[in-house]
Amino acid sequence: MSPYPARRIATLLVRRGLDAPARLLLDAHLPLAPLLSDAGAALSPLLNVVGGRTVRRLGELLDDERGMERLISELDGARERHAESG
Repeated sequence: MSPYPARRIATLLVRRGLDAPARLLLDAHLPLAPLLSDAGAALSPLLNVVGGRTVRRLGELLDDERGMERLISELDGARERHAESG
């Protein structure tokens, strides 16, 4: 999986001021990543039908076992980019 879904979601979270709560939740649930990956694989077709692009990106992240780690990394980078630009 490309880092694009993680980067896009991280950017949206930072813009909305939800980066700190998102990072806290990601850190707390990181040990569950393999289980969430299995759930993401099962729910991905449903998310593609029901949701928009952001929901599909979230499904892609859940489907990837390292998706949560990528989102944490992108969230840190997005926070730094936002601080530099603003």
